[in-house]
Amino acid sequence: MRVFVLLLFALSPFSGPISRSFAQPKVEQAMLKQGLVDVQKVDPTILVDLKYSTTDNFVGKDVYGDLTRAYMQPMAAEKLARASKYLQAHHPNLRLLVYDAARPRSAQWNLWNALPDLPENERQKYVADPRKGSIHNYGCAVDLTVATKDAAPLNMGTKYDFFGELAYPSREDKLLKSGKLTQQQIDNRQILRTAMRQAGFSSIEFEWWHFNALSREKAKMAFRVVD
Repeated sequence: MRVFVLLLFALSPFSGPISRSFAQPKVEQAMLKQGLVDVQKVDPTILVDLKYSTTDNFVGKDVYGDLTRAYMQPMAAEKLARASKYLQAHHPNLRLLVYDAARPRSAQWNLWNALPDLPENERQKYVADPRKGSIHNYGCAVDLTVATKDAAPLNMGTKYDFFGELAYPSREDKLLKSGKLTQQQIDNRQILRTAMRQAGFSSIEFEWWHFNALSREKAKMAFRVVD
């Protein structure tokens, strides 16, 4: 039956536009219209597992729906490709694994509202205020880790989206001395940071997985928020 339906699409005089719409969710069409690019089209070796398109995230539900590909502004995607190239040059058996990239503002509200028990000043450590906009909303930020070729993530000491000081790059020396992080876990984080920083990304204080291609101020001047 599925083959027959696909054949009807192929034979239809309207098969061109219908098949493209059928294959591409509206959110992706909107991102492409705004000039964003699929990072795997820029570098096919980059692995993608959008956590907010699954239930494996701090919200516990699928926030993104049909969005399963990672999109970024072209300049940010090129930087990510440079980081990928650097990583593979120094660690041939490792790959970048993207957990989140461009994020619609509607999804930003869902994440913001999923932390009602935290005061806003504390909440902003983990989720940017949608009223101000996250760098993710401009397609200029990426959440990711390092994995083996078969997409097995390296041990970074916490899961993605862990809320607490174990995820803070700024506390790693203290956490190592107290035995809460191992040297191997910190070394794995350093592999990621080195690749990303040499490609022009900056890291943040509270999340080992988050990197910005631009500051929020520069992103706001250069691009508009992803709808």
